[in-house]
Amino acid sequence: MPQVKHAVLLRIKSTTPKSKVDALFAELKDLCGQIPGLLDFSGGAYSSSEGLNKGFTHGFVMTFADVASRDGYLPHAKHEVVKEKILAELDGGLDGVVAFDWLC
Repeated sequence: MPQVKHAVLLRIKSTTPKSKVDALFAELKDLCGQIPGLLDFSGGAYSSSEGLNKGFTHGFVMTFADVASRDGYLPHAKHEVVKEKILAELDGGLDGVVAFDWLC
């Protein structure tokens, strides 16, 4: 059964303090072990000199054991709490986020 990679790009408001962004990313990482099938998390601020980020400032990738695990994560109450906090910090509302999943 294939795993699922869940990649998310964020355009965080320039007024959001780094400490708040760090706390949000810590909350995302803490979902590992709390949500069944969420295997790992990695994320952070854009750091390439390539300049192809199109204004997106942060991103993260999660790995799920399978499609069912990812599908269970999306409406999970603990995910919803963190998601709402992140949405409040986006520059441009929902235009400030891109999510893309693939099987691996």
